Amino acid sequence: MKNKQILPVLNIKNPNEIEAESFRLIEEEVPEEIRAKFTRDEWIIARRIIHTTGDISIVNSVIYSDNAIPTGINALKNGCNLFSDSNMIKNGVSVAKLQSMNNSYSRESIRCFIADESVAKYAKKHGITRAIASVEKASNYLNDSIIMIGNAPSALIKVIEKCYNEEIKPKLIIGMPVGFVNVVESKKLLMQTNIPFISIEGRRGGSPLAVATLHALIEIYNLK
Repeated sequence: MKNKQILPVLNIKNPNEIEAESFRLIEEEVPEEIRAKFTRDEWIIARRIIHTTGDISIVNSVIYSDNAIPTGINALKNGCNLFSDSNMIKNGVSVAKLQSMNNSYSRESIRCFIADESVAKYAKKHGITRAIASVEKASNYLNDSIIMIGNAPSALIKVIEKCYNEEIKPKLIIGMPVGFVNVVESKKLLMQTNIPFISIEGRRGGSPLAVATLHALIEIYNLK
């Protein structure tokens, strides 16, 4: 290899050092007047979302309802139920991090029914999306839970409908569906509820961002 100038970059191999350097660069690139709009805890979540996307501009789209962060942290401390609309979320959440808040957590604590055969059959029979059917199947787990939506706006809309009908009252909704159809509308509906939420305005979102948000809540707890 003729060009050896890249080698110093490759010398940063420790994952903690890589993350710390990433966060330093984010702090450097986001103007101070924008960072000043966030509380410390809000900034920790926004910073991790930036880190996950590699996109500084997303900082202007991260929104929180009042008391969303302390409510979510208290729910995790109490070992609340967790629901996700995708297996990417279920498999992406660190169980070790969850257990740092409550040692009762396991991988199976994160309920996700999207791939269940019964959900597929129910969706086909009723002419609805599997995402909606998975929310229906999860109904008994959603009260006092943290709900993570990182894929399907139809799942978020169904959750909101259940909240309006007083069928469920989650502790926190991490509402970050992604795409073009009903995505913006579903988030606007979320912002009109009285349920604590963390979301991303516009079309952007995704399962990795829902996971990053949950991990950031755990990070905040472990800083105290």
